[in-house]
Amino acid sequence: MPTMNMPSRSPRLGAAPRSGPCSAGTTSSTRPVRFSFVLLLLLSLLGIPALASAATTPPARSVTAAAATANGSAVAQAQARWGDRRLDQVSFLGTHNAFTNYEDSRWSSVGQSESIRHQLENGVRGLSLDTHWYERSTWLCVISFGSDCYPSDVYLCHGECKTFAGVTYALPRQSFQSSMQTVVDFLAANPQEVVTIFLEDYVSAQQLGNSLGRVPGLAQMLFRPDAWNVRQQGWPRMTDLVGSGKRLLIFSDAPDREHLGVMYDKAWTVSNFWSLGDLGNDLSCVSRWSDVPLDRQEPGFRRLFTMSHHRNVPTVINAALDNGAKLRDRINQQCRPAAGDRDPNFVSVDFHRTSDGSGHTPASIVAELNARD
Repeated sequence: MPTMNMPSRSPRLGAAPRSGPCSAGTTSSTRPVRFSFVLLLLLSLLGIPALASAATTPPARSVTAAAATANGSAVAQAQARWGDRRLDQVSFLGTHNAFTNYEDSRWSSVGQSESIRHQLENGVRGLSLDTHWYERSTWLCVISFGSDCYPSDVYLCHGECKTFAGVTYALPRQSFQSSMQTVVDFLAANPQEVVTIFLEDYVSAQQLGNSLGRVPGLAQMLFRPDAWNVRQQGWPRMTDLVGSGKRLLIFSDAPDREHLGVMYDKAWTVSNFWSLGDLGNDLSCVSRWSDVPLDRQEPGFRRLFTMSHHRNVPTVINAALDNGAKLRDRINQQCRPAAGDRDPNFVSVDFHRTSDGSGHTPASIVAELNARD
């Protein structure tokens, strides 16, 4: 029978190539490369660590160097902004009832127009929050058709957390934990900034501690005055706070939570009485605590001065009347002299972006305070 020319089969994977002109050509030389590529692709798809993944993983040294560079940049920014001034020598814009706003929840009566995140992004560095314990209510869950089925926890309320929706609390409910996470996330994204929280505190130390403990990243940022020996050495420089990463300060009006790193405000600050009155005409600057005068002096240590400037009932109209020239004049003519010729470290207002059209806003007034020698 005549011999039939059968088509030759491709060599098996791993078999030695046949000799001849073709074995020296491009076909045989590209097959190992193609095989290696396919194998590497399969390993990558299967999630098996391969040489490719190892090659793209930066060495730990470069990661550390990048972190050090970022921290150095933040310190440089703080140095350019604050110089060598200490915490008690600078001023910050604060917001009264920062959580009662139109963006975070459905409040019918608000003190601010922006969410906590937007307040921070727009220059606010002191947030006043009211913490309350809410016990889960099956009844509220049922009558709200499932819209108010929240677990027991610490929430931000303006009074009893079950009384009047939109007035003493709002839906969706704002947990203290999630609000603090917003602050921590902002600080992580802005390593040159320092934020202070002022709590009107209606929960136990244990409840507060449990809530704070569930905020990832908070413990690493929390400033503890005992660790810095503040009573004996005074407040740290702003550059020291930024360089250390301890850029979150928390104050409470309850005295039994210093072990949590939450400072008792009466022990660490001086503060004026919070209200301008119903008509906004009480411009006097008297102490919030009769036994802690605004000009109190202590050896080696100066308390932070927190100034409140708002009425009993917050409205945009009231803020427009109060937040401009009136605020500036009150600081210069009333509060600064009452505090022993020192400027407030925190200026807390309602509707912080609203002013009287005089050209002075709460933010510009705080900037003016920081421009003083």
